Amino acid sequence: MLAADYVFWPAVAFIVVANLYYGPRIKSDRMAMQWALDGKPTWYASKAMALWGVVAFALAVRLLIWAAMTYVPDKVNGPEIGLLLFSIIVVAVHLFMLRAATRAS
Repeated sequence: MLAADYVFWPAVAFIVVANLYYGPRIKSDRMAMQWALDGKPTWYASKAMALWGVVAFALAVRLLIWAAMTYVPDKVNGPEIGLLLFSIIVVAVHLFMLRAATRAS
């Protein structure tokens, strides 16, 4: 277990709790996933995919980091800082997306 896992697992738990909190507040069946520079959404995903796909993505990235560290450790550089930054960025972006979807509903 990496020291960055002490940030990663609470980040995943925070995403789950945020999904449970914001999910019922989002009235639309589709959520904007990316915005252009002018502030307009460029593409949408289903509500379930937008909410829970992020959790699956985070777990898949952690599994990839574990597999790389286990099977090709000489190719892995800086997994601690990478996992730490990934955790922080995913939580911040997901929270931004949830708040934007709640305001749009």
